[in-house]
Amino acid sequence: MKPSARHKARELAVQGVYSWQMTKNPAQQIELHLATTSDMTKVDMAYFQELLRAVVNDYDTLDTRIRPYLGRLPEELDPVEKAVLRLATYELLERPDVPAKVVINEAIELAKSFGAEESHKFVNGVLDKAIRTLRKHEKI
Repeated sequence: MKPSARHKARELAVQGVYSWQMTKNPAQQIELHLATTSDMTKVDMAYFQELLRAVVNDYDTLDTRIRPYLGRLPEELDPVEKAVLRLATYELLERPDVPAKVVINEAIELAKSFGAEESHKFVNGVLDKAIRTLRKHEKI
């Protein structure tokens, strides 16, 4: 699968996680909505589905793992930042096949695309601290 297909999967997954955070609709309903309203031709669908479903199902665990690096409570985060950080935390914890550097770079790009003007700096700072624990075996 091309890296761009994974990037598109992450973009849709962030949108899906954001939607779930706002509505609490089931992941499958959000997935169906995104699949029918978005151009899915160059999306790694399996990766998109994995990310969305895993984050929705394990958000408590993901929040617990990232909380020490936030400097504030997860409830106080901007919803876009929270969605990006949940996605990145999942990848850092559960997808060792994706290099940490890729996870961080993708999260920064997602924050730039969807977040507030300075969101990417916050996301970068949080993940830079978290990586030392979540992927301590990996050199960045």
